[in-house]
Amino acid sequence: MNNSEENDQKQLAKTNVKGLAKSYLCKMKGGKCPAMNKSSFTGLLVTSIGSFMGIGLITLLATYYKLPLLLPSFGASAVLLYGACHVPMAQPRNVIGGHIISALTGVTTYQLFGNPWWAITLAVTVSIVMMTVTHTLHPPGGATAFVAVYSSQNYSFVFSPVGIGVTCLVLIAVAVNNISSQRKYPDYWY
Repeated sequence: MNNSEENDQKQLAKTNVKGLAKSYLCKMKGGKCPAMNKSSFTGLLVTSIGSFMGIGLITLLATYYKLPLLLPSFGASAVLLYGACHVPMAQPRNVIGGHIISALTGVTTYQLFGNPWWAITLAVTVSIVMMTVTHTLHPPGGATAFVAVYSSQNYSFVFSPVGIGVTCLVLIAVAVNNISSQRKYPDYWY
């Protein structure tokens, strides 16, 4: 290879790196945010009733089990179930499956490694992977894995309060969201 060809290859490599960097950075600009649909009074009322009933029940469970840390993950699920029930991550398979898989992942991680900071990180990461592989991605599930490790849970945590809690949230969502003629929940069960 002569000097000229070598310089051409170096120049091409620089151009490719610049192009890749520019393409990568351009993705961060984002796009136009679509406006959310306006909610009717009935829609807001249904959202409020569902949220109040769901979070009320979850608060009672959290108090009974002395697990206030569980409230944030279930609260986030309530936002999806009662405020955005049409999105895939609010469907029963995702809500129930995501929390159960994450609880199992969190408890297993705790049982194997205890609860140092990296075990919490590992549990949340593995729960994301497991939810993705099983098509049950539900973002609040990551918090359930976090709580399982952080609060040193055993396998009964998966059934109660997690399994019972998310099943109650979903059943309330089914009952309340279908009161409105403008809503249908769930879009699918499995």
